[in-house]
Amino acid sequence: MNKLLTIEKRNAVLKRMAVLLEEERAILKTVNQQDLSNYSGDDLAMEKRLLVDDTKIDNMILSLNQLADQDDPVGVERFHFTHENGMKISNKTAAFGTILIIYESRPDVTVEAGGIALKSGNKILLKGGKESVLSNLKIIELWHQALKDNEIAADWVEYLNYNREETQAFLEQPTQKVDLIVPRGGENLIAFVKKHATCPVIISGRGNNFVYVNAEANLDQALQIIINGKTSNISVCNALDKVLIDTNLENWEVFARKVITELQLRNVIVLGDESVSKIGNIPQIESDLIWHEEFLDYKIVIGTTNSDQEAIDKINKYCGGHSASIITKNDSIAQEFMENVDTAAVYQNASTRFTDGGQFGLGGELAISTDKLHQRGPIGLQHLVTNKWYIYGNGQVR
Repeated sequence: MNKLLTIEKRNAVLKRMAVLLEEERAILKTVNQQDLSNYSGDDLAMEKRLLVDDTKIDNMILSLNQLADQDDPVGVERFHFTHENGMKISNKTAAFGTILIIYESRPDVTVEAGGIALKSGNKILLKGGKESVLSNLKIIELWHQALKDNEIAADWVEYLNYNREETQAFLEQPTQKVDLIVPRGGENLIAFVKKHATCPVIISGRGNNFVYVNAEANLDQALQIIINGKTSNISVCNALDKVLIDTNLENWEVFARKVITELQLRNVIVLGDESVSKIGNIPQIESDLIWHEEFLDYKIVIGTTNSDQEAIDKINKYCGGHSASIITKNDSIAQEFMENVDTAAVYQNASTRFTDGGQFGLGGELAISTDKLHQRGPIGLQHLVTNKWYIYGNGQVR
């Protein structure tokens, strides 16, 4: 395990990396264009995640500077106790050691994950997808320059340029100590890591997020939230895939038709359950299995429920454990919904697109966990630590 770097050293590396990204902005965009031209797939969401433009570089720089400004998450006392025999006992946060993140197509993760890991005193191993390899290697070059400029070993941030077979071999028999693995991507990637990993894994799972329009909803708000959740960025795990409308809503058919029209104007393919299909003149879903799907595309399913409890049950049955939102003016109904829906983030009258470490005030995230141990939702700086007990004695024996 690498010796813990002082907070001053960690912050200096983050600030230097921010400067280097600005200085190398044009080169990074050029390299990224090579990745984009090499990408032969037709996955629109993948292509959007792969792109590095000025906005994404601005966000990378902002994330690093925000991290540098945050308090040290290591060594924070969480509990203390003085034993009757005089021993002083405290529990403090501590770095994990080495973290491996396996991710697809997003070069900005190479910056954000590296920054969060380093700030929290951890060494990080980054295993990106083959589609973004040139962009990732350029960013790693900058990380190593930032470390070198502060007289710190380059292996604090390491890139594993492995194919699938090499990755599997590393997961099963790591050539160095790994304390935690975070897979960040599709269900196939997550299943692959869970199958082969020999150390703890935090799952950054699928989205498949729901909006429930309750009988007491503000319909203007509901429409805007649905449009935003579905169309503002289809390639992210906090995008919206399913809408449930309470049939107790007055003139729910009129509202449903308006939602369908507005989504279709934005080139969204809209499918409905039997009721919605009939009144909206849209294709009916062929099977209930579609309720399980995360689309990452201009596609949505709209269905009906007859009660709040039915909506809660349906969301708990089909969602990915990520995010769900209720649109209602009734705060007590909202509270009951939020307490009983089993997702990492629950909303009243707001878009699921806010489930994000930066939006939640964490200064970025390593991933968004749909596990319940050890952290649920955005994994920020404060969560990338474990804990350690410190006991100060004076010859006490038991």
